[in-house]
Amino acid sequence: MAAVMPLYPYNPMLYFSTPSSFCSQFWILERERLGSARLKNLVKLAAHSNPRILKSNRKSKYGEALSLYDSDEDDEELDDDDNEDDDDDWLSDEEFSEPANLDVNNKRFKSKTTKGNDRQQEREWGLRSFDNEQSIRLPRSERVATLQRNESGKLPNRDTHSRNVKDKKYPQLSEEIPLDVKWLPLLDYLSTFGMKESHFVQMYERRMQSLQINVCSAQERLEYLLSIGVKQRDVRRILLRQPQILEYTVENNLKSHVAFLRGLGIPNSRIGQIIAAAPSLFSYSVENSLKPTVSYLIEEVGIKEKDLGKVIQLSPQILVQRIDISWNTRCMFLTKELGAPRDSIVKMVTKHPQLLHYSIDDGLLPRINFLRSIGMKNSDILKVLTSLTQVLSLSLEENLKPKYLYLVNELNNEVQSLTKYPMYLSLSLDQRIRPRHRFLVSLKKAPKGPFPLGSLVPTDECFCQQWAGTSLDKYLAFRQRLLLKKFAEKYERKM
Repeated sequence: MAAVMPLYPYNPMLYFSTPSSFCSQFWILERERLGSARLKNLVKLAAHSNPRILKSNRKSKYGEALSLYDSDEDDEELDDDDNEDDDDDWLSDEEFSEPANLDVNNKRFKSKTTKGNDRQQEREWGLRSFDNEQSIRLPRSERVATLQRNESGKLPNRDTHSRNVKDKKYPQLSEEIPLDVKWLPLLDYLSTFGMKESHFVQMYERRMQSLQINVCSAQERLEYLLSIGVKQRDVRRILLRQPQILEYTVENNLKSHVAFLRGLGIPNSRIGQIIAAAPSLFSYSVENSLKPTVSYLIEEVGIKEKDLGKVIQLSPQILVQRIDISWNTRCMFLTKELGAPRDSIVKMVTKHPQLLHYSIDDGLLPRINFLRSIGMKNSDILKVLTSLTQVLSLSLEENLKPKYLYLVNELNNEVQSLTKYPMYLSLSLDQRIRPRHRFLVSLKKAPKGPFPLGSLVPTDECFCQQWAGTSLDKYLAFRQRLLLKKFAEKYERKM
C-alpha cells in the first residue's frame, strides 16, 4: 500500500477565511494528517521488519494468531482502526466555535454588524488596543504607535528630569563620572564642608562606594567626629584621604577606636587632631592591629608606657605603619653609621617619632653628611641628633645651610657651638635669629666677639627684659620693618 503525498506543502491558512471557519477546517485537516502519518509509519514498518525478530506468538485483537509477514489484512485492520478514530468526536467543531451573544433570558441577540464590518474584523482578528481600558479593535500599525506613545510618556521624561538636575547642579562631575541621581543628597550635604566637584571626583576615584552612602548615615558619622573634637575645616581633608570613613558605623567602629586612643592616655582635646592627622586608623582592627603595634613599641622598641601617649600625639601615623620594619632598618642604620647605642636611638624616637617615617637614602643620610661637611664628628652629630632629632626633618637648602652660613659669617661663631646650642638649628632665621641679632646691634648691645646664642633661646618678652632692656612693642616694630625690607629685597630679585 503506497502513501499518497500532496503536490503542495500543507498550509492550513489556505482552507479558511474567517476565524470561525479556521477552527473547523483545522481539526478536519489535522485528523486526515494523523491518519496519513499512521499509514506512513505502517509502510516503514513493513519495509524494514525482519520475521526473525518478530514475536511468533502475536495475536490479533480477535484472538487469532498473526503471520510473521505483513499482509493486506493487517492494513485493512489498521484502516478500520483509523475509521474508529474518525468516529470519536472528542474534538468537535462546537468546542471551538465563537460564543453566542445571549441576553439574561438566554435569547440570542441579532447581529448588527454588516458584511463589510465582518471583513474588517477578519483582517484585524486578534489585534486589540487596551487604551483607556477599552477593548477597541485597531490596525496593527495604530496599536503599536499607541503603545509607543504610552511608554514614551513614562520613564524617559523622569530620566530626562533627573539628568537635567544632575547637569545643572554638578555639570563637571556629570561629565567625569557616571553620576547617579541618588547620590545628590549626599553631595549636597558634603558640600557644606567645602567639598567641590573636583573633590568628589577624587573621592570617586579613591573609593566609589563612599558616594553611595545614605545621607542620614553619613551625617550621623560626621557629626560624631565633630563632637569628639574634629574641626569642621578638617572634615574635607579627612574625606579626601580616607573616604571610607563614611562607611564606618558609630557604634561598631568609631566609638571603639576613640576609646582605644583614650586608653593610651591621650587627652580628649587632642583626639580630634590625631584623627585628622591619621584618619586611616579607623580601617585597622583595634584587637588585631592597633594593640599589637602598641605592644611592639613598648616591648621591642623600648618606649616607656608613660611616654606612649606623647609619642602618638607627635606622630599618629606610627599606629598605622609597619613599625617592626621601620624600627629595625633605622636602628641598624644609625648604629652602623654613627655608632649610636640603642638607648640613644630610643631617645630619638621618643622625642621625634617621625624619625621612623623618614627615608634613609633621601632623608637621614644627606643630613648626616651635611653635618660632617661643616666639620662635625660622628660623636658631635650623635649629640645634636639625640638632643634635637627634628634636625633630620629640616631642608638642607632652605634651612640648614643658610643658618650655618649666618652662624659663621654674621654671628662669628664656630661649628662646635652647635653641640652646646643645637636648638639654634631649629629656630627661624627670619623670625628669630636675624631680628634679635640686628636689634641688639642697633642698640649697640651686641658683644664684639661671638654672638651669644643663649640670647636666641628665651621668649620675646624675656629677651627684651634680659638682653635688650626695652619694651616688647619696640622690638616687635623693629622686627616688622626688618621683615618688610627683607620681603622687598626678595621681591626685587625675582623681578
